[in-house]
Amino acid sequence: MKKFGFIIHPLDVSDIARKFPVSRFFSDRLLEKMLKVVPAFKASHITGIESVKGVKAEGYFVCCPLTARQMIELPTEEVIEKIIDAGRKAEELGAEIVGLGAFTSVVGDKGLTVAQNLNIPVTTGNSYTVATALEGIRLASDIMGINMGKSNILIVGATGSIGKACSKILARDNKYLMLVARREERLKELADELRTGYNVQVETGIDLNKLLPEADIVVTVSSSVDSLIDVSLLKSGAIVCDIARPRDVAEEIALKRDDILVIDGGIVEVPGEVEFNLNFGFPKGTSYACMAETMILSLEGRYENYSLGAELDLEKIIEISNLADKHGFRLSSLRSLEREVTLQQVSKVRRIVSST
Repeated sequence: MKKFGFIIHPLDVSDIARKFPVSRFFSDRLLEKMLKVVPAFKASHITGIESVKGVKAEGYFVCCPLTARQMIELPTEEVIEKIIDAGRKAEELGAEIVGLGAFTSVVGDKGLTVAQNLNIPVTTGNSYTVATALEGIRLASDIMGINMGKSNILIVGATGSIGKACSKILARDNKYLMLVARREERLKELADELRTGYNVQVETGIDLNKLLPEADIVVTVSSSVDSLIDVSLLKSGAIVCDIARPRDVAEEIALKRDDILVIDGGIVEVPGEVEFNLNFGFPKGTSYACMAETMILSLEGRYENYSLGAELDLEKIIEISNLADKHGFRLSSLRSLEREVTLQQVSKVRRIVSST
């Protein structure tokens, strides 16, 4: 039996109530103070994963008890030490590889220091996240009748590891990219690389709201604690693939527009009769792609550091996608705000767009 660990954390204090209902009686501020001194702990035992090749795996969700806001605002060294503590807990549980979820994959040097301080290999899962997100965008574009090659494609958080990899892969087959990130200098470097290497037209900016109205397709993968996308600025018929967690598109705002399609990025079906024994809001048998990457590497017996650092290896994105196919992992049906996208929903959007 293959064994893996995956480190999770509460995105905000409201998530704590899913595991500990009594926490509802404490203030947010007090809960965050308490989290700082709580050690990493096993959140659940994951069972029932079985590759189509007959290989079986089990794993553990290990909680690093810090919220997303704490991970951004606390000293980096303090946060990384908490993540390492969670990694050591995974080791104690018998994990042979550990994945970093949500903001644990973003802090500091994106897993490199964590890997140096553990006795088992580490991955952020970002390679498979990129692969499945792009697969979802292509599928959404097909059913919406959008020609990606002639569309303005906006990548939000373009200079991060996922955003940069998405930008490079999209530049291979598409003509028009728009890149948004916080640092103008890093944006310029990426834009120059894309223009030189892929002969693609690139527009850059640090003002997201200025570029949103021009976008036909938006890929958003920021590391922001708060939602970023103002859907009121999007053109009718636009597709938004929201890979970020916490979301860059707030649910209550997205529901105000019935002429755009917002899809969740990186959601996959896990082979076997998987039981996560933890409610993270997904349908039975599905997980985030970053979680799935850890499972795939475990099933394959690839106990090595994989998706780490600021630069993802594009060949590994192709490789992990092939390994996913080999073991029976599949992109879940298109989902919007954790609900399945129906043909009726797509038809409604297309009908509204064609009538305007």
